[in-house]
Amino acid sequence: MIRLRFYEELNDFLDPERRKCSFSIPFNFTRSVKDLIESLGVPHVEVDLILVNGESVGFDYLVQDGDLISVYPVFEGLDISEVTRLRPQPLRESRFIADVHLKTLVRKLRMLGFDTLYDPSWDDPELAAVSNREERILLTRDRGLLKRSIVRRGLYIRSHRPDEQLREVIRRLDLSKSARPLSRCIRCNGPLERIGLQKALDENSDGAPIPRDVQEEQKEISRCTRCGKFYWRGSHYDRMIAQIRSILFSA
Repeated sequence: MIRLRFYEELNDFLDPERRKCSFSIPFNFTRSVKDLIESLGVPHVEVDLILVNGESVGFDYLVQDGDLISVYPVFEGLDISEVTRLRPQPLRESRFIADVHLKTLVRKLRMLGFDTLYDPSWDDPELAAVSNREERILLTRDRGLLKRSIVRRGLYIRSHRPDEQLREVIRRLDLSKSARPLSRCIRCNGPLERIGLQKALDENSDGAPIPRDVQEEQKEISRCTRCGKFYWRGSHYDRMIAQIRSILFSA
């Protein structure tokens, strides 16, 4: 028999009778601890530490009859680099790629200044490949996508509500201090730069007009360095700032 215990949010992936308690399963054949964990429904990218009989092991450890296995989630508030054998260092990368179902979350992450890729035409293999190649955290509500062996960094998004999804990402990855609000284009993900109003007017002859009251009240506005979209402090600005503060302080 093999005895297992999963901790904290990893219990969300387990059958109800196996949550927050130790449980046993038969030892039927030799396999890696990674295969065992994922067979129980837990994506490997959600795991940051595995202890077998009190010793840290890697995903390639071959499970033995009688093993006592403890599985812990990603630690972002703690540095466990000298303990875990799953990663050379804690997962602290704050660049993302998101699947087709998380469009609103993508906009909110960009609003907070996080580099977040999104293309509704990308299928699962493409998402996994870009995540791996660019070392981006893959955000998805598809557990199967996170179990792909090529995916090294990912988070399963539990909530259906965008604001709660955003709080979840910030809380689980300890990102409150990394946010740079209103520094990235919500539409295309490009960085924003501040430019003078007159320069904006000269370069915006073919774009959406800059309102007269904006021209009278502001000397500078922001421009996306990638797509050229302009941003300014409109009537919604104070509301956006209040929303950002609420999310960052409550995450």
